[in-house]
Amino acid sequence: MQKKDCFYLGKIVKKYSFKGEVLAKLDTDQPELYENMDAIFVELRNNLVPFFIESSQLHKSELLRLKFEDVDSEQDADSLIKCDLYLPLELLPKLEGDKFYFHEIIGFKIHDKNFGHVGIIKSINDSTAQALFEIDREGTEILIPMNDEFILKVDKKNKTIFVETPEGLIDLYL
Repeated sequence: MQKKDCFYLGKIVKKYSFKGEVLAKLDTDQPELYENMDAIFVELRNNLVPFFIESSQLHKSELLRLKFEDVDSEQDADSLIKCDLYLPLELLPKLEGDKFYFHEIIGFKIHDKNFGHVGIIKSINDSTAQALFEIDREGTEILIPMNDEFILKVDKKNKTIFVETPEGLIDLYL
């Protein structure tokens, strides 16, 4: 399994017990969806390695307590601390209406109500306080905040997102 075929679920943040259990911080609004998994991919030295789950349960609502098969000591668990966790894309819950996952909209066109065709989404920058559409307009990068007030419609069938940005925002980049 390659990383491009998976989605990031979270990170192992600390040991839980002397029996090899670990706590993972999940990057999701619905951690309960991932409480009863059979297996998960752990990123070790830039490779995704499948780990089978003996038991798992939510711990203090935002953490998932995991016991992996063949991880039976604190030393075994130590080697997993700070490792990222991944699951195959097909396990992502389907989203209704105008909701989308970031990876789904790469390559979508952006059309502004006042400006017209803006360009193609090349990536999403979510390292800032507010996520940004990174749009390529014939070699020029345009950044538009992913603000619910700006997004008018998401047309998944035609791979187009319709926005209405504040006057002059797009012109700043041109």
